[in-house]
Amino acid sequence: MKTPAKNTVCLWYNGGAEDAARFYAATFPDSSVGAVYRAPGDFPSGKKGDVLTVEFTVMGIPCLGLNGGPAFTHNESFSFQVATANQAETDRYWNAIVNNGGQESACGWCKDKWGVSWQITPIALTKAIADPDPAAAKRAFDAMMEMRKIDIASIESALRG
Repeated sequence: MKTPAKNTVCLWYNGGAEDAARFYAATFPDSSVGAVYRAPGDFPSGKKGDVLTVEFTVMGIPCLGLNGGPAFTHNESFSFQVATANQAETDRYWNAIVNNGGQESACGWCKDKWGVSWQITPIALTKAIADPDPAAAKRAFDAMMEMRKIDIASIESALRG
């Protein structure tokens, strides 16, 4: 067993931790699945031998998936924010999440089929809403507020006025 990271994000799943980890590893760069631990005995949401925890990395962030059962669910108070370089990358991640049983939300947010929230955020958007011209930043912000998946061309058009 390797030395665990000092700080790891623990995500609670209702039985889908391994599937989620494998999806993340297949979808995002610098992501992987590590050790899969099976329960040594029965537990409230499973039986001996079921997957209990999964070590995985999402874009360099160490995580632990815990199959804790239905007692807790994910919500928007936690999300992965993925900075994208262009529209193709934005589309690829958004579509991978939404088209794999996920759902769209507003302003670049979506949820995967396990309920984990993601912000697919183009760097162009981040720069636009921080523009030194307050009017330009507001136009870009207002344009974003009308979107689900972020459209970089529309953000840049709003920024220009």
